[in-house]
Amino acid sequence: MTTILLVRHGETDWNRDNRFQGHADPPLNDRGRGQARELAARLGEEEVDAVFTSPLRRARETAEIIGDALVLPVAAHQGLREVDVGEWQGLTRDEIATRYPEAFARWLGYGRGWERGETYEAMAERTLDAVHDISAAYPRGHVVVVTHGGPVRALFASAAGITHTEARRRTSVIANCGVAHFAVEDGAVRAVD
Repeated sequence: MTTILLVRHGETDWNRDNRFQGHADPPLNDRGRGQARELAARLGEEEVDAVFTSPLRRARETAEIIGDALVLPVAAHQGLREVDVGEWQGLTRDEIATRYPEAFARWLGYGRGWERGETYEAMAERTLDAVHDISAAYPRGHVVVVTHGGPVRALFASAAGITHTEARRRTSVIANCGVAHFAVEDGAVRAVD
């Protein structure tokens, strides 16, 4: 069994300003770096075998702070990136509601919002593939995985046996530098208390 400590990256200015980030690459802000240092100190008491991250800067910076504290290298995995929000990238909810009112209304109703970019289902599939890759590399490991809100929700959905859309209805995204525990065994993902 692989134990996954799933971490959402630290805060960016875009998080603070409530902007859709998607594949944009803003860095952590000072608060986000502080969150990552605090988390790294807490994780210092855990036995961790590896640190993996999304290649996007906000996740990579968070992972590097954790990796430095744990004296572990950090490996990037493309499958851990946030969902690509297409034309919504960099916009606030108010800006999206003004520019794309019909699409925004669909998204609020848990349908597809942006026209370009990626579906939640495609993001969830690549996230699960990444987690299975990591699990195969560390079949009895204790691994930190730093990613984004969308992939975190995708793992909650998989563990609950529900769709990503249903997970959007039922769960909120964990806070910046929040941690969720998962176990991966025999191809199944389950949440661990």
